Amino acid sequence: MKTFRDLLIWQKAMTLVTNCYSISADFPNEEQFGLTSQIRRCSISIPSNISEGFGRGTNRDYYRFLTFSLGSLFEFQTQVEIAYNLNYISLENFNKLYEDSRELERMLTSFMSKIKQTL
Repeated sequence: MKTFRDLLIWQKAMTLVTNCYSISADFPNEEQFGLTSQIRRCSISIPSNISEGFGRGTNRDYYRFLTFSLGSLFEFQTQVEIAYNLNYISLENFNKLYEDSRELERMLTSFMSKIKQTL
């Protein structure tokens, strides 16, 4: 693996960000500086921490940044559910974002387990 871009978890996280931006574009205008901003920022944090950890040079640092990414993913899942509860997103969009995030969660925790074994 030459770069973080080769990681499937990073690629999936980038897709999640893109989908999040598309879906949150329809949130009410009054949420522009609230839930819209927050859900977008935490979604961006997921692939950002994966890539930053990759560049740190040690598995210990990498693992630490992967935990940040996982925390942002859990935050994202919570905010997606809030958006659904407020009827800002449809059931179909909720299911899409939530299932994609759960798949990423499983992949990320598995990857973290492998990195942790090297510490």
